[in-house]
Amino acid sequence: MFLRLGRLFRSVGREIIVLWYACRNPATPFRLKLAAILLGLYVVSPIDLVPDWLALLGLVDDVTLLALGIPALLKFVPAHALDDAHAAADGLLSRLRFGTR
Repeated sequence: MFLRLGRLFRSVGREIIVLWYACRNPATPFRLKLAAILLGLYVVSPIDLVPDWLALLGLVDDVTLLALGIPALLKFVPAHALDDAHAAADGLLSRLRFGTR
């Protein structure tokens, strides 16, 4: 499962962090937070539309859903909350990159 999550994170990494920080902002609507939680639960759930044990198709449906779902959710985040989320994500990623070099 952790290998699968690592592959998914590499494909949509920064946007996941931005969505995380946007959902933590009180200005973000509850419906958007709920949609983000449901998207995350679908990705980590063993119950999928296409089973994960199918060679490549099991991963493709999760990646496709994330690649389409996360940008769609970020479009509905209020502008000031999205700016704050981008700044927080940039700060986190700069600290992580500094620690690896």
